[in-house]
Amino acid sequence: MSAVLVELGVRVVHGEFKVPSGKLVVVDLDVIDGQLRDVHVSGDFFLEPDEALADINRTLDGASVRSSAMELTARMDAVLSPSTVMYGFSTADVATAVRRALSQATSWTDHQWSLIHEGPKSPNYHMALDQTLIEEVGSGRRGPVLRVWEWASPCVVIGSFQSLSNEVDPDGAARHGIEVVRRISGGGAMFVEPGNTITYSIYAPASLVEGLSFQDSYAFLDDWVLGALGELGIRAWYQPLNDITSPAGKIAGAAQKRLANGAVLHHVTMAYDIDSAKMTEVLRIGREKLSMKGTASAAKRVDPLRSQTGLPREAIIEAMLASFAKRYGLTPSDVSADEQRIAADLIENKFATPEWIGRIP
Repeated sequence: MSAVLVELGVRVVHGEFKVPSGKLVVVDLDVIDGQLRDVHVSGDFFLEPDEALADINRTLDGASVRSSAMELTARMDAVLSPSTVMYGFSTADVATAVRRALSQATSWTDHQWSLIHEGPKSPNYHMALDQTLIEEVGSGRRGPVLRVWEWASPCVVIGSFQSLSNEVDPDGAARHGIEVVRRISGGGAMFVEPGNTITYSIYAPASLVEGLSFQDSYAFLDDWVLGALGELGIRAWYQPLNDITSPAGKIAGAAQKRLANGAVLHHVTMAYDIDSAKMTEVLRIGREKLSMKGTASAAKRVDPLRSQTGLPREAIIEAMLASFAKRYGLTPSDVSADEQRIAADLIENKFATPEWIGRIP
């Protein structure tokens, strides 16, 4: 858009940024001759002294619309007193809200979210449906989607750029009947058996993450999960770049894929009750991590969600979906016949082929 419209003096009505595990920062401003004018920052944050808010507004006034978030942050930091107290936000968060305003970013509630939660499906179906749905959302043929995965069989899912031989022990996989599949996003390998994880995907248009750095988008897209876990009694936080953790250890890992049109696939695997002994027989990296930590035996289960909540997996999923719906709205949906056809074609010609699975031997 946006740079052209903004420099023509179009009023940027509204921009906002919900700080992960923090407060909401809202920015309203005009653009005149390529500069920010009449800037008003607001939100549910805490700030002392009161005069600091006027200082922030005044300092942003006159900044170029082409200023980066880093430059806007430095501009504010240069005038604020060292005694200024900002709770629930920072000058960097204000800068992010400004950039989101200038890029006409959308918020979660600007969209109608659909839920897809099917019965158990094959690992390759999940890989193919991820590509299918992000392409459908990116093209505008479908609105944003939250999808919860159910697994029909055990597998190892490796990242798009991982070496198959470095990550997976073929003898261990064969011994336990573990299928190996490769997803379209980067990141590390994950070990899955039906019932031992909670996996979900978010398929969103580019506008939802406009003005956010790649790193910030991870925490932004999973902030609702931290809230849901908090409602379940788990104190969780985001560990950059892509982990959700708690005092009891890592809970989840995230990965992303962005299309050329900017559409974002963001998916997360959360550990409910994993057989770590079996995992380390199948994943080479699992053995290395145990060795580095000085762990003598892997004969235990990794169960942060089960042990910390005491709830069945299905109850946790239900609570997560209820939390998302309460925040943003959520309407049940189905995979269309066309989407099923596209996914089936992708399985046959891409995801189930040795060329894709072993594309990095």
